[in-house]
Amino acid sequence: MDDTLGLLRIHIHRGINLAVRDVRSSDPYVIVRMGKQKLKTRVVRRNLNPEWNENLTLCVADPDLPVKLAVYDKDRFSLDDKMGDAEFDVRPFLEAVTMEADLRGLEDGTVFKRILPNRQNCLAEESCIIVSNGKVVQNMFLRLRNVECGEIELQLQWVHVPSSREL
Repeated sequence: MDDTLGLLRIHIHRGINLAVRDVRSSDPYVIVRMGKQKLKTRVVRRNLNPEWNENLTLCVADPDLPVKLAVYDKDRFSLDDKMGDAEFDVRPFLEAVTMEADLRGLEDGTVFKRILPNRQNCLAEESCIIVSNGKVVQNMFLRLRNVECGEIELQLQWVHVPSSREL
Protein backbone atom coordinates (compact mmCIF):
# COMPACT_ATOMS: atom_id res chain seq x y z
CA MET A 1 0.00 0.00 0.00
CA ASP A 2 3.07 2.30 0.35
CA ASP A 3 3.23 2.92 -3.42
CA THR A 4 -0.46 3.71 -3.70
CA LEU A 5 -1.41 7.11 -5.08
CA GLY A 6 -5.06 6.52 -4.22
CA LEU A 7 -8.10 4.58 -5.33
CA LEU A 8 -9.86 4.84 -8.67
CA ARG A 9 -13.58 4.12 -8.30
CA ILE A 10 -15.06 3.09 -11.64
CA HIS A 11 -18.84 3.19 -11.77
CA ILE A 12 -19.80 0.74 -14.53
CA HIS A 13 -23.18 2.18 -15.45
CA ARG A 14 -24.42 0.23 -18.47
CA GLY A 15 -23.75 -1.49 -21.77
CA ILE A 16 -25.29 -0.20 -24.99
CA ASN A 17 -26.13 -2.31 -28.06
CA LEU A 18 -23.85 -5.19 -27.06
CA ALA A 19 -23.22 -8.07 -29.46
CA VAL A 20 -25.41 -11.19 -29.55
CA ARG A 21 -23.41 -14.24 -28.47
CA ASP A 22 -26.19 -16.70 -27.60
CA VAL A 23 -29.20 -17.52 -29.78
CA ARG A 24 -30.92 -14.11 -29.55
CA SER A 25 -29.22 -12.33 -26.69
CA SER A 26 -26.24 -12.47 -24.32
CA ASP A 27 -25.53 -12.72 -20.59
CA PRO A 28 -22.90 -9.96 -20.29
CA TYR A 29 -20.46 -9.07 -17.53
CA VAL A 30 -17.42 -6.78 -17.46
CA ILE A 31 -13.88 -7.53 -16.28
CA VAL A 32 -11.72 -4.52 -15.39
CA ARG A 33 -7.93 -4.85 -15.17
CA MET A 34 -5.11 -2.53 -14.22
CA GLY A 35 -1.71 -4.15 -13.94
CA LYS A 36 -2.19 -7.30 -11.85
CA GLN A 37 -5.56 -6.21 -10.44
CA LYS A 38 -8.72 -7.79 -11.84
CA LEU A 39 -12.33 -6.97 -10.89
CA LYS A 40 -15.64 -8.21 -12.26
CA THR A 41 -19.26 -7.06 -12.42
CA ARG A 42 -22.22 -9.37 -11.92
CA VAL A 43 -23.78 -11.14 -14.92
CA VAL A 44 -26.97 -9.60 -16.34
CA ARG A 45 -29.02 -12.36 -17.94
CA ARG A 46 -30.45 -12.12 -21.48
CA ASN A 47 -29.76 -8.42 -22.07
CA LEU A 48 -27.92 -6.52 -24.83
CA ASN A 49 -28.37 -3.21 -22.96
CA PRO A 50 -27.53 -4.25 -19.38
CA GLU A 51 -27.52 -1.87 -16.43
CA TRP A 52 -24.89 -2.91 -13.91
CA ASN A 53 -24.68 0.27 -11.80
CA GLU A 54 -21.70 -1.21 -9.96
CA ASN A 55 -18.67 0.46 -8.40
CA LEU A 56 -15.34 -1.30 -8.90
CA THR A 57 -12.33 0.16 -7.08
CA LEU A 58 -8.72 -0.16 -8.23
CA CYS A 59 -5.56 0.75 -6.30
CA VAL A 60 -3.48 3.12 -8.44
CA ALA A 61 0.27 2.88 -7.95
CA ASP A 62 1.43 3.49 -11.53
CA PRO A 63 -0.59 6.13 -13.42
CA ASP A 64 1.05 5.08 -16.69
CA LEU A 65 -0.82 1.76 -16.67
CA PRO A 66 -4.02 1.82 -18.75
CA VAL A 67 -7.30 0.51 -17.38
CA LYS A 68 -8.52 -2.34 -19.58
CA LEU A 69 -12.12 -3.55 -19.84
CA ALA A 70 -13.37 -6.71 -21.46
CA VAL A 71 -17.01 -7.71 -21.85
CA TYR A 72 -17.92 -11.39 -21.85
CA ASP A 73 -21.04 -13.47 -22.37
CA LYS A 74 -21.49 -15.96 -19.53
CA ASP A 75 -21.99 -19.50 -20.82
CA ARG A 76 -23.03 -22.40 -18.64
CA PHE A 77 -21.49 -25.33 -20.49
CA SER A 78 -18.59 -23.79 -22.43
CA LEU A 79 -15.98 -21.05 -22.16
CA ASP A 80 -17.42 -17.56 -21.91
CA ASP A 81 -17.56 -15.69 -25.24
CA LYS A 82 -15.72 -12.39 -25.59
CA MET A 83 -18.00 -9.48 -26.51
CA GLY A 84 -15.31 -6.84 -27.05
CA ASP A 85 -12.72 -4.86 -25.13
CA ALA A 86 -11.60 -1.29 -24.53
CA GLU A 87 -9.01 0.62 -22.55
CA PHE A 88 -8.44 4.13 -21.32
CA ASP A 89 -5.64 6.28 -19.98
CA VAL A 90 -6.11 7.58 -16.41
CA ARG A 91 -3.44 10.31 -16.65
CA PRO A 92 -5.77 13.15 -17.85
CA PHE A 93 -8.15 12.33 -14.98
CA LEU A 94 -5.32 12.21 -12.43
CA GLU A 95 -4.04 15.59 -13.65
CA ALA A 96 -7.45 17.03 -12.82
CA VAL A 97 -7.47 15.31 -9.43
CA THR A 98 -4.18 17.02 -8.51
CA MET A 99 -5.99 20.34 -9.02
CA GLU A 100 -9.10 19.30 -7.09
CA ALA A 101 -8.48 21.78 -4.24
CA ASP A 102 -8.41 24.64 -6.78
CA LEU A 103 -11.65 23.40 -8.37
CA ARG A 104 -13.69 23.09 -5.16
CA GLY A 105 -15.31 26.51 -5.39
CA LEU A 106 -16.55 25.90 -8.91
CA GLU A 107 -20.18 25.29 -9.73
CA ASP A 108 -21.41 21.72 -10.25
CA GLY A 109 -21.13 20.69 -13.88
CA THR A 110 -18.18 22.97 -14.61
CA VAL A 111 -16.06 21.31 -17.31
CA PHE A 112 -12.39 21.14 -16.39
CA LYS A 113 -11.16 19.26 -19.45
CA ARG A 114 -12.57 17.71 -22.63
CA ILE A 115 -11.03 14.61 -24.18
CA LEU A 116 -11.94 13.97 -27.79
CA PRO A 117 -12.23 10.52 -29.38
CA ASN A 118 -9.30 9.59 -31.62
CA ARG A 119 -7.46 6.54 -32.95
CA GLN A 120 -5.41 6.21 -29.75
CA ASN A 121 -8.37 5.94 -27.35
CA CYS A 122 -11.61 3.97 -27.23
CA LEU A 123 -13.89 6.95 -26.63
CA ALA A 124 -17.17 6.80 -28.55
CA GLU A 125 -17.77 10.52 -27.93
CA GLU A 126 -16.23 13.48 -26.16
CA SER A 127 -15.44 12.73 -22.51
CA CYS A 128 -15.62 15.55 -19.98
CA ILE A 129 -13.83 15.82 -16.67
CA ILE A 130 -16.18 17.88 -14.52
CA VAL A 131 -16.77 19.11 -10.99
CA SER A 132 -19.63 17.27 -9.27
CA ASN A 133 -20.48 17.77 -5.59
CA GLY A 134 -17.05 19.30 -5.00
CA LYS A 135 -15.25 16.32 -6.55
CA VAL A 136 -13.63 15.70 -9.90
CA VAL A 137 -15.40 13.04 -11.99
CA GLN A 138 -15.04 11.87 -15.57
CA ASN A 139 -17.92 10.45 -17.59
CA MET A 140 -17.12 8.35 -20.63
CA PHE A 141 -18.63 6.12 -23.27
CA LEU A 142 -16.13 3.54 -24.49
CA ARG A 143 -16.58 1.91 -27.90
CA LEU A 144 -15.74 -1.79 -27.70
CA ARG A 145 -13.03 -3.08 -30.04
CA ASN A 146 -12.70 -6.49 -31.70
CA VAL A 147 -16.46 -6.86 -31.97
CA GLU A 148 -19.22 -5.76 -34.35
CA CYS A 149 -20.94 -3.36 -31.93
CA GLY A 150 -21.26 -2.19 -28.36
CA GLU A 151 -20.36 0.56 -25.90
CA ILE A 152 -19.87 0.79 -22.14
CA GLU A 153 -20.87 3.87 -20.13
CA LEU A 154 -18.85 4.54 -17.00
CA GLN A 155 -17.76 7.24 -14.58
CA LEU A 156 -14.42 7.72 -12.83
CA GLN A 157 -14.09 9.12 -9.33
CA TRP A 158 -10.96 9.43 -7.16
CA VAL A 159 -10.79 8.24 -3.56
CA HIS A 160 -7.98 9.80 -1.54
CA VAL A 161 -6.17 7.44 0.84
CA PRO A 162 -4.72 9.26 3.89
CA SER A 163 -1.45 7.29 3.91
CA SER A 164 -0.91 7.44 0.13
CA ARG A 165 1.89 9.27 -1.60
CA GLU A 166 1.11 12.45 -3.51
CA LEU A 167 0.11 12.43 -7.17
